[in-house]
Amino acid sequence: MHKRNCKKGKKKDQHTRKINRKYKDSLFRKIFTDKKDLLELYNALNHTEYSDERELTVTTLEDVVYLSMKNDVSFLLGGTMNLYEHQSTCNPNMPVRGLMYFSRLYQDYIDKEEINIFSTVLKRLPFPNFIVFYNGTKETPDEEILKLSDAFGQSEAGREPSLECRAVMLNINYGHNLELMKKCQRLEEYSVFVSEVRKAMETGRDMREAVDSAVDTCIENGILRDILIRERAEVINMILSCTKRQYERLARKEVEQLDKMIREQESKMRRQRGRIEEQESEMRRQRGKIEEQERLLQLTRCLVREKRFEDLEKIENDEKLCRDLMQEYDI
Repeated sequence: MHKRNCKKGKKKDQHTRKINRKYKDSLFRKIFTDKKDLLELYNALNHTEYSDERELTVTTLEDVVYLSMKNDVSFLLGGTMNLYEHQSTCNPNMPVRGLMYFSRLYQDYIDKEEINIFSTVLKRLPFPNFIVFYNGTKETPDEEILKLSDAFGQSEAGREPSLECRAVMLNINYGHNLELMKKCQRLEEYSVFVSEVRKAMETGRDMREAVDSAVDTCIENGILRDILIRERAEVINMILSCTKRQYERLARKEVEQLDKMIREQESKMRRQRGRIEEQESEMRRQRGKIEEQERLLQLTRCLVREKRFEDLEKIENDEKLCRDLMQEYDI
């Protein structure tokens, strides 16, 4: 009996772990995997009027296939390769991630379309379009451009970088990008839902109770009503998975990264200081040589003026005589 119960418990744990893995998918991703909602978002962003969902080809990368290469939403539509990423933290490294994602997406596209990139004829590719939807608590403008080139050091030859990847970061917190929100109801509902969850959690109530209350409020007001009714438990667990412990771990990791950066900068400064000291030492040696040459030139003039040509010939190979003569002429 006990063994049977253990087996049941084990199966239950395995099932829970499977569910928890699904919770890692963000609510944003869940909403916009629906082609109708994704098409509405694309039209709102690009001022277009696409209505046929069949024109949209989803290309989202899944980590099961690509060994941790996973993005939120990517798709082909109207000659554009669209990459949409959702971020709850302000991440200036999104263009680096975008570069990695686009590399895989274009590789898949080229393979699927059997494009010969070794051809002498220019092959056309979909236009890349990278949007980052930000809803973190740090204050940011409605729109900001993040560039891969900002991460590069300066070229010694003063050249422009050979690589670039631009991400348009849109602040989708409630009260931002109002025109965009008017055009895309789902995005506005998502923004309102996040705002309601934050307000509920700021009341000091138990976290689960607060999230439950926010979900109830949104359902009553028709905010993401269909998703919240259908997948209430999953959505709540998505939110609760971002625990205080996870935030502390992320904060600790960020502090460690800052410490590492500071140590690297200090090490770099020490190396630079060492090089400067070497240069100063070399300059002092060069200055000493110049002064010695000036003294020798002054002695030569004195010997020529007094017609001591024999001594003039000797000083070139006789350092002692040279020093004695300098002392004699008080040079």
